[in-house]
Formats: sequence, structure tokens, C-alpha cells
Amino acid sequence: MAVVDLFSSSLVTTLLASSLVGILLVYLLIGLGSSSQLNYPPGPRPLPIIGNLHQLDLKRLYKSLVELSEKYGTVYSVRLGPEKVVVLAGYQTVRNALINHADEFLGRPDVPIMNILKEGSGVVWSNGEAWKQMRRFMLSTLRDFGMGKRSIEEKILEEAGFLVEKIRSYKAQPFNTDIITNFATANVICSIVFGERFDYEDEAFLNIGNLVHESFRLLGSPMVQVYNAYPFLRFLPGSHKEICTHFKKLKTCLEDIIKTKHQELNENDIRSFIDTYFVKQQEESGNPDTYFHEKNLLITTSDLFIAGMGTAATTIRWAMFIMMKYPDIQRKVQEEIDQVIGSERSPSMEDRKHMPYTDAVIHEVQRFANIAPLGIPRSTTVDLNFQGYFLPKGTYVIPLLASVLYDKSQWETPDKFNPGHFLDAAGKFVKRDAFIPFSTGRRVCPGETLAKVELFLFFVTLLQKFDLRIPPGGTELDLTPLVGGILSPKPHQLCAVPHQQPC
Repeated sequence: MAVVDLFSSSLVTTLLASSLVGILLVYLLIGLGSSSQLNYPPGPRPLPIIGNLHQLDLKRLYKSLVELSEKYGTVYSVRLGPEKVVVLAGYQTVRNALINHADEFLGRPDVPIMNILKEGSGVVWSNGEAWKQMRRFMLSTLRDFGMGKRSIEEKILEEAGFLVEKIRSYKAQPFNTDIITNFATANVICSIVFGERFDYEDEAFLNIGNLVHESFRLLGSPMVQVYNAYPFLRFLPGSHKEICTHFKKLKTCLEDIIKTKHQELNENDIRSFIDTYFVKQQEESGNPDTYFHEKNLLITTSDLFIAGMGTAATTIRWAMFIMMKYPDIQRKVQEEIDQVIGSERSPSMEDRKHMPYTDAVIHEVQRFANIAPLGIPRSTTVDLNFQGYFLPKGTYVIPLLASVLYDKSQWETPDKFNPGHFLDAAGKFVKRDAFIPFSTGRRVCPGETLAKVELFLFFVTLLQKFDLRIPPGGTELDLTPLVGGILSPKPHQLCAVPHQQPC
């Protein structure tokens, strides 16, 4: 009996081993072979199961991908586990794809963590007709509530005033910039989405802010990358579960606000994006195929809120951090502010054309900070030949924005913070085609217009009122970014003392 058991056990083991070997051989012969036969983009040779993960720094994936582009070219492929990914690197290639072949690179890929968080809804991670309708409605409504108009400037300046008062309350003592910058930019979008702003001490607002902040941090973690490659590992503990928990709590908070706004709706007094959405829902109530359902409202609201609290705030923090790092540049900006605006009146977007140096510094902050180095992934909507390579429909594509913002063929000193990138010999501001921090093409960030106004008005207001300094006894500032879903400056404190007064 023991012999039979042993034989049976050995036989099962042998069969399992043979099956595994067979699977690996199929993977190698079919998976790899088909790519070469179809003239798929070249890349480092992957290993079975893990692909090229052993060659990539998952904490700073964008750096690994930039380095690989130097060897394999501006269109190449890697495997993130079993997932084939095509990387587009450099200004010319990224522009060619996203501008000249906009429709072919219009899709979003199937990414496990985003499938859970976004459920195919909203604007950022939707596809097809759902994306078109939600984006069109969102942009139209944002314009109705002031985006691109003088009225949005007034809302931003009002919020800048609250931010200045909050900073003054620290009385030139060291403070952390994370929460207050998050709240300042979030309140701008809240005034549009909800029709009101929140106090910086509001408990619900603090909770939402913390959830968004933590979600961004976790999104870029190695475990989330591993989960995206191997979604069957969902049972393991790790940051992929944490971010899902945070996002669920965030959606619950937003649902409570949306429910309250629905109860308060007055169709004769439409005050917000949410109010407009409710009216649109009623208009579409007889359409069984409508895209204006509750899930799209919730996810689109979260898209707007996260963008307002995340990317703009992070860029402002980078601007403050870099001004501390380079006090000579800070002084030149303040000299221009003093000359053009003075100390009493508030800035306006009309001032920007008279402030080339300040404008150049803001642009260089966005380029240098490189907060979304991977861009938001795309997928091909059709089979296509692109720059000599065949990309099947549904190909996962990374438009590597870091490779554009740091492209050596486009920038004189790409690795240095240099406002001169945006100034000519006469000191006038010059546009640069390779400046695409918001991406480009048909899926360019829909909040680009709003973000540009926020960055200028918040930045100028802060440097009009304060000198930003390293706290006494502070160490040399390290510009290496913090790992996360977007690149943030490392945790730090600063002293904001009244402008032109001694520390």
C-alpha cells in the first residue's frame, strides 16, 4: 500500500512538473515568438513568469524605463510579469503617438488596481462613448462655473487669501506644507463641484484629505505594481489592499456629500457641478442606456476632487520647496512681483505677460518636478504600424512623460533646475514644444486650464507675502522625490516670514 501511495504521489508530482514545464515552453515559444514574427518592438529578454521585473526598480519605475530607452530606442517593449507593455520615449515619439495618431492611442488599458478603484467609470479611466460623454459634460460644466474665466480667478484669489492667513498663523515658525496646500487647491475644485469651500479644520475635509494623500502614496508602491502584474495575488496583504480600503472610505465620504446636495437641490438655483449633473440625470431619466448614472457621478466627482487635491497641490509644494533650495531665484521672482504688482493689490492672470521670469520659473518647476513621470497609460484602439513596429489592438502603452520633460535633445540642462529653459536672450518668455506635464493630445488633462491659473495665482500670492526659508538648523534640501503615485518632495518644513522683513 505504501509503495502504491509513493508511486501515486511521484506520478502526480511528475505530471505537475511536466505541466509546468509545458506551460513555460508554450509561454516562450508562442508568447515570445509571436512578438518577433509580428515585428513587435524590441526590448530586454524576459524571463518566464516574471518577465522583466527583475530588471526594473519598482520604486522608481520611470527611471528604469528611461534607462532602457537609451539601449532599445524610443519604441520598445518590456514585460511587467506576463503583461506586454510598449514604452514610448522621447519628445518626437510621444508627440507622434499622442498627436499624429491620437485616435489609435486613445484607450485606457486593463489595469487591475484601477479596475477596482474606478470600475470603468468617470473620466480618467473610462473608454469609448462613456469617456466621450463624461468628458464633454465635465468640460462644459466646468466652463459654465468659471474655468477659463475671470470668475475662477476670483475664487482662487479668495482661497489664496485663506491660505495666506493660515500660514501667517504659524508666525514664521516651521510648518509642514502638505495638508494646507492640499486643502487650498481642493477648495478651488470644491467651490465648483460642491458649490462651497470647507474650513481647513473641518473634520470631514481633513478625513478626505488624508485618504487622498495616502492613496497617492500607495499607488506607486511596489506591491501595487506586483498586484497589477499578478492579480491572482489579491489575497496577500499589502498596499494594494490598503489603497482599496482608502478609496472605499473616500467614496463613502463623497456619497454622503452628494446625498446631502441632492436633498438641497433647487432647480431654479443651480450652484455646482453636482447640481448640473442631477438636472442632466432627470433629463435622461427615460433613456435606459444613459451614462448619467450614480456610479459615473461618484467616480467623476472623485476624479475632480483627487486632481484638485493631488496634482496641483503637489506642484505648489515643489515650487515652495525649490524656492527654499534656490533663494537667489526666489529673490528674482519677488523683485519682478514687487515691480509689476507691488505689495498691496492681488495678482491677476493679466500680470503674467509682464512677468516672464516668474512665468519661466513656474514652467520650470512643472518640468523639473516631473510629478507624473509615467503619464497615464494608454492602449491602442486598433491594430497599427507605428514607427516601423506592429502594435496589436489593446496593446498596453506607457507614454513616458519623464523622457520628454528630460529629453536631452530638447532641453539644454535637463537634469538641472534652470528657468532659462523658458527665456530667450532678451529675457522674454518662450514656449517649448516639449513642455507637456499635462500630457498631450485628445486625452490631455482636462484640468490643465484650471491648474495653470491656480499655479500662477497661488505661487505669486505666496511670494508676494512671504520669504520662504529653510528652518534654523535645517539641513541641505534634497530634491530626490518621494516614491508614490505622483512624485512629491520629501517631507519637510519651511519658515514663511513676511516678505522683506528679517527672519
